[in-house]
Formats: sequence, C-alpha cells, structure tokens
Amino acid sequence: MLMQPGFDPRPWGTLDLSPIYPNHKFGEKIGEAWLSGDDCKVANGPLKGKSLAELSEEYQRELVGEAARDAKRFPLLLKFLFPHEKLSVQVHPDDAQAVRVGQPWGKTECWYVAHAKPGSQIALGLKPGVTAAELEEAIHQNRAEEVLNWINVYAGDMIYVAGGTVHTLGPGSIIVETQQQSDTTYRLYDYGRPRELHLKDGLAAVKEKVKSGKVLRAAPVELGISKNRWSPLVEAPYFVVEMFECKSPTPPLTTRDESGRSSAQILVAVEGCGVIEVAGMEPVTLAKGDAVVVPACTEEFQVRPQWTLEFLRAYVPGKPLPEPETRM
Repeated sequence: MLMQPGFDPRPWGTLDLSPIYPNHKFGEKIGEAWLSGDDCKVANGPLKGKSLAELSEEYQRELVGEAARDAKRFPLLLKFLFPHEKLSVQVHPDDAQAVRVGQPWGKTECWYVAHAKPGSQIALGLKPGVTAAELEEAIHQNRAEEVLNWINVYAGDMIYVAGGTVHTLGPGSIIVETQQQSDTTYRLYDYGRPRELHLKDGLAAVKEKVKSGKVLRAAPVELGISKNRWSPLVEAPYFVVEMFECKSPTPPLTTRDESGRSSAQILVAVEGCGVIEVAGMEPVTLAKGDAVVVPACTEEFQVRPQWTLEFLRAYVPGKPLPEPETRM
C-alpha cells in the first residue's frame, strides 16, 4: 500500500522540502510529513482513500502482524521532520507514565539523519548531574537550553530517544523518525512562542538517566554478489530499522523475523526509485519521499531498484529486545 504523505504545518518548519519532495510547493511552513499515522491514507489500489486506522480495525493481524501489541491499531508511526528553526524542548512519556495518565502506551522513538548541514545539532537528555528540579528552575528562568546535552549530528547517524528523554532538534537536518504510534508530546519550553506548555505532566515524565544517544552501529553487510548493502540501524524493544542500498533486486524479503512472528513492514525511500514486487500483484513504485506499507500477511516481497535505491525498512520485533547500545 503506497501511503499518501500528510504534510503538517509547524512554526519551526520550512517552505522548501526539495531535498525529499522536490515537486511539492507549500504556502506555509511544513515541519513534518506523516507517512504511517492512524489518519494516513492509502494512495493506490482497491483500498485507496482508506486510513491505516480503518484498515487496522478491519484486517487486524492480517495487516499489523502477530508482533504488534494491539491487533486493531497500526503499531508504528514514521515521518520526515524538516526543522528550519529549533523545535520546542519536549518530552514523551514512557509506557509506565503513559498508563498513569490514561494513555495505552508511551512514545519511544528513533531518528535517522537523512541529511545534515555542517553544524547541525540536537539536544538529547540533561547534562550530567542536572536534575529534573534544576530543569524546572531553568525553564522558569528562560534558560532551559543551557541544561540540555547538545550533540552534533551527521548524515547517516541513528539516534535512539527513549521515553522520558528531554530533547529538541536544532535547524539544518532532515530526519526520518520511527516511533510508537502515539502523539503524546509534553512541551516544556518554547523560546517565547505563544504555544501552550505542559509542565505538570511533562516534568512528571522526565527521566534524569536514560539509554538515549547515537546508536553504535554494525558495519554494512554486502548482500551476495549483487553489490547491494544492508545495514542494521537500530534494534530496540518497539522497533527494528534497517537500511538497504540497492543497485540490483534484493533477495526475497519476508514479513517474519527470526522469531517466526510476523509484522507489517514500512518501507521509506530516502534516495532513488524502485518497485516493490509481490507474486500475483501489480508492482508498486517507491520513490524518494514515499512510504509503502507491506501487510504482515504478504509473507514475502522483493524490491527492484530502477538504477539505485536507498530505503529504510521498519517493523515490530517478534521477540523481546533490549535497548540498543548508544553513546552521546
């Protein structure tokens, strides 16, 4: 299912999305392009116009797979982020904190840096020794940025952001975010922009020590004699994200991992173009900026590049995984 991107205006966004969407023109600043949210709609085939929420309710495990926690809800939200100014300083709850406030689960996420201008930075967690109480004091004194842990980011980095991590993005990068299907965000500090803050719930969600950071990645693996490369970017409790760099067709890919349990697959093209092939079905084109959802019941599919194609594959792991090893 080719997904229709949902473009979301944000005050920190940009009018120029040309590195990913060169043929789109916008009259307001776009911060995010949602690819697999509950409200995202299918753009092709007999299910065209249906949302992932509707399809998850109707098809359940056939779509989302056995590994998803909730049979009736699509498990992962992927989106592009286009920060042109600093995002608000924010935090998402982990599962335990989310349940306390009546949410089904929290919001742990990861960021793949697709592009980054020199000097691009993110803030991830608090500086060593800074407490949540000191963060609150810094917020009231309009100096929250000073207590955050700022790090440089480069194209190809994968950042793990555990629930409870105070964070923000600076300008200059383009990010592909993979996260639990949740939009629970507590805004702690917003540089004087006239938007609501959520200090009570947000400060309650803040963790002083987290496993967040740049993921320590294994080296890319050559796939046979095809000169294709596969890179495991992150393996975490809620998601697995991999990178494929293809100059020839991939070997058959499956919707089941080593555990034998199935998951919907979300493929996002970050460079080039290709087609996704499933036996007995029309091929689906995947071009830069596109996302395709492969239902769990598909079992097997293949990706055939047209010249070259770089794409991310995200899915829910079928067995419990620890948090990844990271560094700041």
